[in-house]
Amino acid sequence: MNYINFAIEDRVGRIAFTEPPLNIFNIAMMKEINGVLNECMGRHELVAIVFEAGPGSRAFSAGVSIEEHGEETIYQMLESFHSIFRNLEQLAKPAIAIVDGVALGGGCELVLACDIVVATERSKFGQPEIKLGVFPPVACVLLPRIIGEKRARELILTGELIDANDALKLGMISYVVPQKNLVAKTNEILGKFRELSGPSLEATRRALDMARGRSFEDGLKRIEDLYLNELMKTKDSREGIQAFMDKRKPDWRNK
Repeated sequence: MNYINFAIEDRVGRIAFTEPPLNIFNIAMMKEINGVLNECMGRHELVAIVFEAGPGSRAFSAGVSIEEHGEETIYQMLESFHSIFRNLEQLAKPAIAIVDGVALGGGCELVLACDIVVATERSKFGQPEIKLGVFPPVACVLLPRIIGEKRARELILTGELIDANDALKLGMISYVVPQKNLVAKTNEILGKFRELSGPSLEATRRALDMARGRSFEDGLKRIEDLYLNELMKTKDSREGIQAFMDKRKPDWRNK
């Protein structure tokens, strides 16, 4: 791979962007990301996917390549970029973004798609697409769900950038830490996931996605079906319950 590094470390898939300083997403890079997400499909032992910037970066990602918004590449660019989000939803693993620097445009949209976001105090976030005469499709879907309709409309319509503390207050990110504590906080979060069952985490993330945008009754019916006919047929669900009754630590088999 030329644009990213990928490794599985103790049941965690880590994707690092290696196009410093700004980690601009081009079509080739997005295809590499989709390739490793597809590689993770069916790996039930995985408990999380981490997105982060590689060494020498000033940004998590400053967005999608402007040059690839041209007529000849726009369709391929959108397909490649949006496939990342479709693959993340299909993969249904907890996704974590580690941000040290700016996350703009497509970089900010990827942050929005993650379940947990850890950012340093110097980080900034925003959707400046309107300043180029376009809009961010993924952010138009996700940002209102996360921070509320009015503030999301303002950020998208003005292209305003916000700092990490404001993003935390809005619920866009999960934690703000000093740069020196970034690795420790990341390891703390991953340590929690590594104590859990991969299939159980996958089912839970699917349940959260399944309920979104549905009435209570419709969402609950679908989640009941997932719970009874998929989750409760896994060995790990039975092991977790038995371990609790036996007052011992579960021995997850990721099955």
